[in-house]
Amino acid sequence: MTPTDFTPFASLLGGALIGAAAVAMMAGTGRIAGISGFAVRLLPPYTENGFAGRLAFLLGIVLAPLLVGFATGSMPVPVIEAGTPVLVLAGLLVGFGAVWGNGCTSGHGVCGISRLSMRSIVATLVFMATAVATVFLTRHVL
Repeated sequence: MTPTDFTPFASLLGGALIGAAAVAMMAGTGRIAGISGFAVRLLPPYTENGFAGRLAFLLGIVLAPLLVGFATGSMPVPVIEAGTPVLVLAGLLVGFGAVWGNGCTSGHGVCGISRLSMRSIVATLVFMATAVATVFLTRHVL
């Protein structure tokens, strides 16, 4: 088991930036910043306006760490201890959960809770309980 760095200031700054981006998205477009909704609406059969904006939002999520690495001169090295089968299963479960829950952690957890949506509060509680149970089982039982 590897220790996890405790980074309260960086975490607070990151959370504030995520919240500010969600507020800016809602104020500018009237839409919530739900990443799974953005991603699915990049694929057919969706033909609604805003393709370029959704693509730019998702590219920003991918490119932001690279920009930070360029600005600071160092990139964090991710450590993934799970094997490929576990990662594939986890990805499928997360995708299924986002479809079944009608949104992901960004849509429900960041945007939905701030709007006091009961559906989002319940969904986020389920996400968090599942995460706690998964970490407990994988780190302490299996």
